[in-house]
Amino acid sequence: MMIRVLLADDHTFMRAGVEAVLRGSRFEIIATATNGDDALTALTRHDPQVCIFDVRMPGRNGVEVLQHMRQRGDDRPVVLLTAGLEDHALLAAVKAGVNAIVQKDEAEDSLLDALEKVEAGQRCVPQRLLQRALDLSLAGGNVDPLAPLAPRERQIATQVGRGLRNKEIAEALTMSEGTVKVYLHAIYQKLGVKNRTELALMAHKTGEAGANFS
Repeated sequence: MMIRVLLADDHTFMRAGVEAVLRGSRFEIIATATNGDDALTALTRHDPQVCIFDVRMPGRNGVEVLQHMRQRGDDRPVVLLTAGLEDHALLAAVKAGVNAIVQKDEAEDSLLDALEKVEAGQRCVPQRLLQRALDLSLAGGNVDPLAPLAPRERQIATQVGRGLRNKEIAEALTMSEGTVKVYLHAIYQKLGVKNRTELALMAHKTGEAGANFS
């Protein structure tokens, strides 16, 4: 029996990728949406059995759509796709009862397995994310926006927060400017930020960036 799926993602490439992963499986995409508001409309119109939402979408994001569903008593399975989940979004998703979280760069290998598990009533959230959400909850929800970063990535993000350019960061951390650029790309993906300014603001919130940021 085919399982009806609603897919909401504002990137054409990702929608095509998900469709390719599910092709030939028992999961059939019956409707797509490019933003959170359209996803809510599609829920009523198409009545899918499982939902796949991108975390970052125009209008309501994937977590907000999940929260809206749960608030109105809709408990059908929701799989969140993400390139990087900030602490506040992770905590909100877990509290709302997200059924699965799948990293976009791992979707080709893990999305179908996640769908099989949630359709069977199981949860498929990486243990490290559940532990992080628990730690945040015990800490009263206080979030560290740079928590997803490895130590070296955090050093670079902090330098960005201090207003340093790539060349200056490279000199300070004894690496090439090209390596700094590679790190920054990975940092943007993990934190879900689009540019240097957003990263600088996020780094500044930790208090590690110091007074050089303006």
